[in-house]
Amino acid sequence: MSIITVPTGTPETPETGSSPRPAYRVTGVRVVRSEWAKLWSLRSTWITLGLALLFLVAVGLIATTQYKSQLDSGKPLDGDFADATAVSLALFGTGFAQLAIGVLGVLVTAGEYSTGTIRATLAAVPRRLPVLWSKSFVFGLVALAVGTFGAFATFLFASGIVDGTNAARSLSDAGVVRSLLGASLYLGLVGVMGAALGALLRSVAGGISVLVAALLLIPGLVQLLPKSWQNDISPYLPGSAGEAMYSLTHDSTTLSPTAGLLVFLGWTVLALAGAAYRLVRSDV
Repeated sequence: MSIITVPTGTPETPETGSSPRPAYRVTGVRVVRSEWAKLWSLRSTWITLGLALLFLVAVGLIATTQYKSQLDSGKPLDGDFADATAVSLALFGTGFAQLAIGVLGVLVTAGEYSTGTIRATLAAVPRRLPVLWSKSFVFGLVALAVGTFGAFATFLFASGIVDGTNAARSLSDAGVVRSLLGASLYLGLVGVMGAALGALLRSVAGGISVLVAALLLIPGLVQLLPKSWQNDISPYLPGSAGEAMYSLTHDSTTLSPTAGLLVFLGWTVLALAGAAYRLVRSDV
């Protein structure tokens, strides 16, 4: 009978000649690319941006055709049409578009808290703040692009409709390009503000409520105050400051375009600062 011997030594591990893979580094560019991919992977992004563009273009064209119809009928112009220009008519839908963009901004950040995916996001980016900056930058840039396309496209159509009337304007006229770019920048900043409010409140309903209150409800409530108080408070509210950014004409009761930009930018930075503080100081 033959005896089978079992080796007791540890078998040698064959050398592969490959060095260990370096650890994955988190960089600002990679975080931005990640947030860009997440933004466009959501169906709500396409739907809401489409609605924002539809509101901006459709409402502007409806206002322009109504102005032309009223003018052709021979009736005196009243209301918003009394001093209307092709710019003001084209940007008539900005107030509707801001709601769609602001709501989507809230969803970009608060939506991850409601689904719990924010835990995976912050596990991948432990420093946290780059997530907020990247989300705000990516969505603000997208909102700016949508606003720019919508504003200029609507103006070109509106200019053709009111050609030959007192409202006619061209891109070469003073203040026209500034107003269209001001509306685009305003919509971009509304998107950033919405993202900041979503990260600050961590609630879709709460973020949307505060956004609507800041842009629409509070200015209406200020109208109930004495006239002297209205003139001191109203120009510095977010909605009024934003409107000053893209208005073609101004008076003593409104801010200049530059002042309006600085005021609205201040409100946006304040919302971002609050979101950054809560993101760093509190748990998910």
